[in-house]
Amino acid sequence: MSKSENYNPVWQKCVLHADMDAFFASIEQLDDPTLKGVPVLVGGEGGRGVVAAASYEARKFGCHSAMPMALALTKCPHAAVRPPRFDRYSEISQQFMHILRDQSPLVEPISVDEAFVDVTGSQLLLGSGPTIARAIRARVYEELKLTVSVGVATSKFVAKIASDLLKPNGLTIISSEQTRDMLAPLAISKMWGVGPKTLPKFINAGIHTFGDLQNLSEEQARTRLGESGAQWRQFALGIDEREVITEHDAKSVGQEETFESNIGDMNVLRSVLQEQCDRVSLRLRASVGLAKCVTLKVRLANFDTFSRQKTLNPFTDSTKTIWQAADALLAAWRRESALPLRLIGLSVERVDRAGAEIQPELFPDPAAEVQRKLDSITDAVARKYGPEALHRGAARAGSRRNKRDASNDGPRPEAG
Repeated sequence: MSKSENYNPVWQKCVLHADMDAFFASIEQLDDPTLKGVPVLVGGEGGRGVVAAASYEARKFGCHSAMPMALALTKCPHAAVRPPRFDRYSEISQQFMHILRDQSPLVEPISVDEAFVDVTGSQLLLGSGPTIARAIRARVYEELKLTVSVGVATSKFVAKIASDLLKPNGLTIISSEQTRDMLAPLAISKMWGVGPKTLPKFINAGIHTFGDLQNLSEEQARTRLGESGAQWRQFALGIDEREVITEHDAKSVGQEETFESNIGDMNVLRSVLQEQCDRVSLRLRASVGLAKCVTLKVRLANFDTFSRQKTLNPFTDSTKTIWQAADALLAAWRRESALPLRLIGLSVERVDRAGAEIQPELFPDPAAEVQRKLDSITDAVARKYGPEALHRGAARAGSRRNKRDASNDGPRPEAG
């Protein structure tokens, strides 16, 4: 911790990042006391099984999420393997988010087990940011019997970094005065958004720590890292103006992109749309919501704008199902018009999972269960490396350099 427990300033801007510790694995240990202190791997055991979560006991042996289960078991052969129980994880997630929303209405879920909380306006009523963070940790342990690590900072980016510094069950406070010095010695691989494919770019540029990037001028950062170098440098300095955006009560979740040059190539358009689908689905699951309707939005060079919709039955948070609907809408549009597009967007009408009328499946679809596991693993990778760290299918196909992302608020991580 960067400050003592008694350090309780009221900050002009205060953002928390709350991250449950080894969420899936910890729930398995909670529900089965015989697993306490035992290495636990959550995921499939088949030939293509993948680790969805690893307990901290298993991580000591080098096991981690998104690793092939077979490899994890060679590293830790005595680990207990448990199949994912997504309904149970969702139940606990909703309770966790409720605790956060009791501290502030400004909660931005990133996934089922972590969220940003803007407590700037809560400080006069509930106490300083560190005080609120302690209250969250105490309630999570008291009510859920689980632990959560919390970072307290003046921006989303620094709060995210802070929450990871003392895991598990940690509290890290980084004030604005401390930010640069606290970040400087950290390995550049700890920067949110720097994945396995992006990291060599930094290393080859002689950037091994946050401090290396801090010491560059804006122009030097661009020269070494490309146009996004200036934004990476801002993050290394702890400068992040992004607001906490709550979607819990949102009626829709969407993403749209305006191109600098009009695009008519169907392969590129599908690539852009699938990438949007990945991000929308990730945010939908993070808000514990389901999609009941998918909407495609297109804009022509003359600014004429059109939309097409498809209702989903049953409601879903499956990336694959949402993508299939979006792709069909785009194909239908293309049959009507071959004109190039200035903008393409995807949105889903959102309903709360808790309030949705979901008919139980008499005969569960094995393929759907595989897709749920894949979505869970994708979410885990996105939590670690950023929301664009992993893409499905051809989502990176075609040139993306000629587009302007309407919601792009930072450098774009490479596939992990």
